[in-house]
Amino acid sequence: MKLLNIDYTKGILDNGLEYILYQDNSLPLVSVNIWYRVGSAYEQKGKTGLAHLFEHMMFQGSENVPKEMHFKYIQEAGGTLNGSTSRDRTNYFEKLPSNNLELALWLESDRMGYFLPALTQEKLNNQKDVVKNERLENYDNQPYGLAWEILNKNLYPEAHPYSWITIGHIKDIESYTLEDVQSFYQRYYSPKNATIVVAGDIKKENTVELINKYFGEIKPFEIAASPKISSFELSQNVFIKHEDNVQLERIYLTWPSELNFGKDDAPLEILADILSGSKNSRLHKKLVFDLQVSQDITSFQYSGKFGGQFVIVSTIKPGQNADDIKSIILDEINDLSINGISDKEFEKSKNRIKSQFVYSMQNLDNIADLLNYYNYYLGEPNSFEFDLNRYNSISNNDIKNSVKKYLLKPFVELRVTPRKK
Repeated sequence: MKLLNIDYTKGILDNGLEYILYQDNSLPLVSVNIWYRVGSAYEQKGKTGLAHLFEHMMFQGSENVPKEMHFKYIQEAGGTLNGSTSRDRTNYFEKLPSNNLELALWLESDRMGYFLPALTQEKLNNQKDVVKNERLENYDNQPYGLAWEILNKNLYPEAHPYSWITIGHIKDIESYTLEDVQSFYQRYYSPKNATIVVAGDIKKENTVELINKYFGEIKPFEIAASPKISSFELSQNVFIKHEDNVQLERIYLTWPSELNFGKDDAPLEILADILSGSKNSRLHKKLVFDLQVSQDITSFQYSGKFGGQFVIVSTIKPGQNADDIKSIILDEINDLSINGISDKEFEKSKNRIKSQFVYSMQNLDNIADLLNYYNYYLGEPNSFEFDLNRYNSISNNDIKNSVKKYLLKPFVELRVTPRKK
């Protein structure tokens, strides 16, 4: 498919900054997308949440950009912008009319190279409060909000960097000093630890000149080493019960699984879709429609650079028994390990995943982010076709083998129950 074969240009500046350019002049828009190769997995126990806090700090101004003016300048130019932090990377992005490309490049270069002169205690205190409130609102005071923190803590070994969630622990957030923020910047925000994608209505030669103009003089520095992670398995099932301010009980089952783009990653994605990806999927049909014992059911394969997990979650209807629902789920998994899946559901699932993928390619922001994504995980930005072909090459036996390899082994079970009054 022509759509999946991206004509891109990749290069590197003298200071180590990678750039990837994709030219599409169909609309007068440009997307600027920067990935820094640092996320919460690069933190240490007792210092959690710093990658996410630093993302907030990057919007608080730099040497030549006053506090919060990054937002104002881009929005006044008719653009949008944001940032995000995951376990594996931190991302900053803008989309704006292409005649304002220089504005976005200047803003990104100023905070990459000249962040420290604008760092103040007042800004840090303010953003610590913002992040603490974000944590309280989205996790501590949110129904079921602590589930992922509890699951990850019990699934991954204690020293594993996926054992804490990206936002971090309150006590760690409260403890951060200006020295912590400065040290984090100097360890991870070097141009040699970043890749910038510029996609859309551009001329490639001119864009290389602009990237050199704005980023070329930023001095690089040595970056910290990536975490060294060993594979692991659970030795036995782990059961946790957590009371929360919820109306309905919810059950979570999660298993250690495959890394991103590992051999079993795509088969596990298809398995998740077959279990709960549509109204006629196995668990959705059985638990929600036929037996009407669950309010909802979802499953997914999460795969990262340093670990993976396969998750099944079901909210239980009033008066129903969580043990019964768990038994139905495990029986279905056991059946899949023996009998596999039908050709019909296999094709439906593959087609659903492929159509979602192709649909996402209609969006310039998604293309820019995927170029960075593939570059980071595979070293080849133009991996769209490779990614999609992973699903075409899967057989029924691959699904069965993945079930046997991961889902017939010990798992973590969390039950979130209504708090007793």
